[in-house]
Amino acid sequence: MTRSALLAVLAIAGCAARPRLEELRGPRMSPALPKPGFVLQNLDGSPFNFRSATRGSLTFLFFGYTNCPDVCPLQLSNLAWGIHQLPPEQARGIHVVFVSTDPARDTPERLRRWLAQFDSSFTAVTGTPAALELAQRTVGMPPAVHEGELPQGGGYGVTHAAQLWAFTPDDSAHVMYPWGVRREDLAADIKTLLRIWPSTP
Repeated sequence: MTRSALLAVLAIAGCAARPRLEELRGPRMSPALPKPGFVLQNLDGSPFNFRSATRGSLTFLFFGYTNCPDVCPLQLSNLAWGIHQLPPEQARGIHVVFVSTDPARDTPERLRRWLAQFDSSFTAVTGTPAALELAQRTVGMPPAVHEGELPQGGGYGVTHAAQLWAFTPDDSAHVMYPWGVRREDLAADIKTLLRIWPSTP
């Protein structure tokens, strides 16, 4: 076999081994959603620009609140489990951004303690009601709504969308994960997304 023929065979083999979007188990976005550049606040009060702060990395975005009884803990627990299946060097390249839709109760201290249950590297941000509403609308989500008092002195609830968005290093979301996604499917997709779009420094 000539050198040129060998290179052609290797190129074909490399293309065949590269995963495709069709292999993803989560619902795909068509067209892909461009990563928004909304600006919120870090826990120290400094500005957080979502697009620039997460550029070049696989980034998961989720809106919720720490008093959520079910949806938020399960989605973040499943996501953390999937990330923890990766080698440490790959896991470190993934960003997870949790946007609190309940800034009145979700103090910086509470957010740090709560997220540490899943992974202390997860980023928590929040903002004014107007900024939070704009951030949710930029990804096509209805803004969270504060409900009345919960029974048995549980305070108030917050109705919010439960999608988990996966933004790849090309600054687009090609897939999102609704409430109820299996953690095994999410973990498999994380590996696939990293193979399609390796994170960049």
